[in-house]
Amino acid sequence: MAKHKFSLKSSKKALLLNTVMLYILTFSNQLLSLAIVPYESRILGPSAYGMLGVATTIMVYFQLVIDFGFLLSGTQDVSLHREDKPYLCKIFSAITCGKLMLTAFSAVVLIALCALIPSWQKNTTLYVLFFLSTASGSLLPDFLYRGLEKMSAITIRTVCIKAFFTAGILLFMKKPEDVWMVPAITAVGNLVAVGVSYVDLHKRLGVWFSPIRWKDIWLNLKRSSVFFYSRVSTTVYSALNTLILDSISATGAPTGYYTASNNLINAGKNALSPISDSMYPYMVKHRDFKLVKKVLLIFEPIIIAFCLCVFIWAEPLCVLYFGKEYAPVAQVLRAMLPVGIVILPSYILGFPTLSAMGMPEQANYSVIFGSVLHVVNLMILYFSGHMNMITLGAAVSVAETLILLYRIVVIWRHRDMFRKG
Repeated sequence: MAKHKFSLKSSKKALLLNTVMLYILTFSNQLLSLAIVPYESRILGPSAYGMLGVATTIMVYFQLVIDFGFLLSGTQDVSLHREDKPYLCKIFSAITCGKLMLTAFSAVVLIALCALIPSWQKNTTLYVLFFLSTASGSLLPDFLYRGLEKMSAITIRTVCIKAFFTAGILLFMKKPEDVWMVPAITAVGNLVAVGVSYVDLHKRLGVWFSPIRWKDIWLNLKRSSVFFYSRVSTTVYSALNTLILDSISATGAPTGYYTASNNLINAGKNALSPISDSMYPYMVKHRDFKLVKKVLLIFEPIIIAFCLCVFIWAEPLCVLYFGKEYAPVAQVLRAMLPVGIVILPSYILGFPTLSAMGMPEQANYSVIFGSVLHVVNLMILYFSGHMNMITLGAAVSVAETLILLYRIVVIWRHRDMFRKG
């Protein structure tokens, strides 16, 4: 019994360190992105900034395919076999090969779409550069470090590399026509970060490429598919809105306003995701449901108070951050703020909690449920003539809230399993 308590205590220390490192990595990435947004929005203007948002949104779909849920399935697999080096080498090789195959497939699809869609043809170079940035970033072996709960090894190096290349955007992007520099410089930074992480895996952790069969790649794809379906559903309401708004807007300005608001909301979501990301391998192994309650009781009141302040002072904050042209962003931001309130409990009650309860499929079903209702809401808005940047933002809030309610209902119906933790 004493040994179990000692083990759990050590695991909690590892969880804390992993959470801190994930926060440093995620927050620094967000800080770099947020620090450069005021410069980008002013240099590019609403229209060109909207074009940047459209390109980023398109890449969400390609990143979805390339990642294919490997971050969650790989993290889980590594967490359960962390002492088996040959198995870890096999996972690393199979997932990397799977990503390269999906990258090649996605590249062919992108080139075909750029040739077939007139509105994409004029931005082909920009989209290809964004694709290179997306594909290179997807090759970072996050799943290994997260599963091993050793994020400190990769965090500092990656942050320093990305900071260096982010500074390059500030130095060289001087006019709207320089928008291509954003994905180009980011791609170079991602490739350097990937190279450094691979060297660290090989020299320090003893994990490197090993011979695999086609069957190994297929089994990893199959294992990841359940997480992939969940992310596909999420993309319906997280990225589709931007493309819809771009297609119905007479100018690119509304898309730019929506993109600006969406970037702020995503920054908030990404700031909270390390909590659930670090809890995921820990919860799979220890089923410590008391920790779920503690985390929510500590953080949720702070989040609610913060969102209330942002709601009150949204317009001056948006003008200060993005520039005078972006005052309309405040209206969209207010419509999307409920996302900030529900996202942490939704994250934690999703895969970390439901997987530990033996019901990971319910986390996927909840996203599918929210996505289907989001599509229904979009159809209602379209046919009633009420589709605009504000109602699209509100629709995202509704979808995220419904996903959280679904997960709460499932946990409540199986509360006996929750209490056993």
